[in-house]
Amino acid sequence: MNDISWLSRTSLLIGEETVRAFTQKHVMIVGMGGVGSFAAEFIARSGIGKMTIIDGDVVDPTNRNRQLPALATNHGESKALIMAERLKAINPELELNVVKEFVNPETVLQQFAFKPDYLIDAIDSITPKITFIRMAYESGLPLVSSMGAGAKLDATQLKVVDISKTYNCPFAQQIRKNLKGHGIRRGVKVVFSPEQPIKESLMLTDGRNYKKSAYGTISYLPAVFGAVTASVVIRDLMKEITTKS
Repeated sequence: MNDISWLSRTSLLIGEETVRAFTQKHVMIVGMGGVGSFAAEFIARSGIGKMTIIDGDVVDPTNRNRQLPALATNHGESKALIMAERLKAINPELELNVVKEFVNPETVLQQFAFKPDYLIDAIDSITPKITFIRMAYESGLPLVSSMGAGAKLDATQLKVVDISKTYNCPFAQQIRKNLKGHGIRRGVKVVFSPEQPIKESLMLTDGRNYKKSAYGTISYLPAVFGAVTASVVIRDLMKEITTKS
């Protein structure tokens, strides 16, 4: 039996029975950058008993303004391994599967075989993101996907909607267009901001990791995206637990 005494404040809010049910749930998070790292932390601190984290990237100095694993002391180190150590320090009983790879169809299918209860897509590159969303959609696994946190400042504007309802988000527009090519027009739950993007913050990149451009990003906004995606997962799992009990 898992020790849930450290979750006493959570139990006060949602009930001990629900917290114990959380210890049997498996959440997969893809991308340990600004959004995914904070989402992973909040999922772990909610008492979820099993997690899979996937990221093939290493810490870059430019990550330090917004990403949980990024410090001045760990440039070049695996984000997945840094987060794994942190998550196990939060909950030593956590069953944690760490995949130090970028998303590809083979990797995704291997991980889907473990039948996670919920997926968080925090991938910030178009091609891998489309691959993951499409495979999750076709597999019928519950998913929440983060849209663009760049070029925006107002954390109070975030919304949870079907992807067909997104607007004022260049990243979401690209995702919608690509998904339509696969016959997917709706049925994907996303977190997005309708705030008008600050277009002057766009820069071109060298194309590594499937990214040809990037927007400027403020410290707190990816973390808020991570918090909202984690909130979606926790609330949806609570509904499922309550329905079954």
